[in-house]
Amino acid sequence: MKIAVLGASGWIGSHIVNEAKARGHEVVALVRDPSKVTAEGVETHTFDLQQPLIQVASALSDVEAVIASIGGRASGNHDIVAATAKKLLSELPLVGVGRLLWVGGAGSLEVAPGVKLVTVEGFPEAYKGEALAQGEALEVLRTSDSAVNWTFISPAAEIFPGDKQGAYRIGGDALLSDEQGNSRISVSDYAVAMIDELESAAHPSQRIGVAY
Repeated sequence: MKIAVLGASGWIGSHIVNEAKARGHEVVALVRDPSKVTAEGVETHTFDLQQPLIQVASALSDVEAVIASIGGRASGNHDIVAATAKKLLSELPLVGVGRLLWVGGAGSLEVAPGVKLVTVEGFPEAYKGEALAQGEALEVLRTSDSAVNWTFISPAAEIFPGDKQGAYRIGGDALLSDEQGNSRISVSDYAVAMIDELESAAHPSQRIGVAY
């Protein structure tokens, strides 16, 4: 499958690129700084989120899905996350792409009915802006009438550097925790979950959460 990864040079995005390549997919990287894309065999194009997608239409020729990994940008510009969701929903059909997979956050997952993780006392202040921005992006996706088939994938409460550790679980809007109350997944296994969803298309127009 030919895919494009928006934010391919970031921590999560680069793992997704590597996993996709390892499984035989053709990857187009859309990044602000092409020099930061280190994976071999990746077609790289300069792209800023402020640009119209039509400006990279040729790069998106025959692309079946876009994976958007832009959450880290929220630290400096809260509004850019939801704005990018709106942009992609409206502009992807114009360049012939019908599918969007979104690297979401855990903050909008529920720890109890109606209680989001981001609202819980002790949620790290440093991550609150990004968590709220990701929640807004999810709402944009859920309320859109776009023809784009989207899936929003939230990691566990803790996504940590590390290799693949084995099977992961898939949930919905509720935060997944293990028997010890821990909610964790490695960035490598999150990338596995993303490419699994790319290949299966099992959760159209849904938010899912993944954790051990």
